Amino acid sequence: MITTEYTALKEILLFIVGALVFVGIGSLVSLRLRPHRPNTEKLTTYESGEAPTGSAWGKFNTRFYVIALIFMLFEVEIIFLFPWATVLGKSDLKEATAGQWTWFAFLEALLFILILALGLAYVWVKGHLDWVKPPIQPPMFSSKVPQTLYKQVNQRKYPLRKKLSKP
Repeated sequence: MITTEYTALKEILLFIVGALVFVGIGSLVSLRLRPHRPNTEKLTTYESGEAPTGSAWGKFNTRFYVIALIFMLFEVEIIFLFPWATVLGKSDLKEATAGQWTWFAFLEALLFILILALGLAYVWVKGHLDWVKPPIQPPMFSSKVPQTLYKQVNQRKYPLRKKLSKP
């Protein structure tokens, strides 16, 4: 005998179909209503407001990847510590276990932070946090004004600074 009751699976499928219909209708309406005027500026790759240079297949410095992984590591730490802090603050758990819950949760979080600190120390020792900077080259330019006049102006303007250029 077939009943007319909806099961939980039928309700979930109904919500999925409804969401797909809603998204599909919204996409079709926006496709019909929006203006479509492509030009070369709109079709270029967006790189933080800068004009794209070179190929997208160029070499990528792996240091960016390492820094991104370290950043994600500590973001995950924050994601885990917020729920821990909310559960730690529940007074009913604290009272029900005579304070043992608080110590257990504190030690658990401390162990988690120590493991992450060990990971940070490892990354630091391996030198992944050291960014190799190119040596600073003073700008080379030719001028009709002699260097001694520049030094005199700098000494008058900045008397407390050390000499800006080597003798």
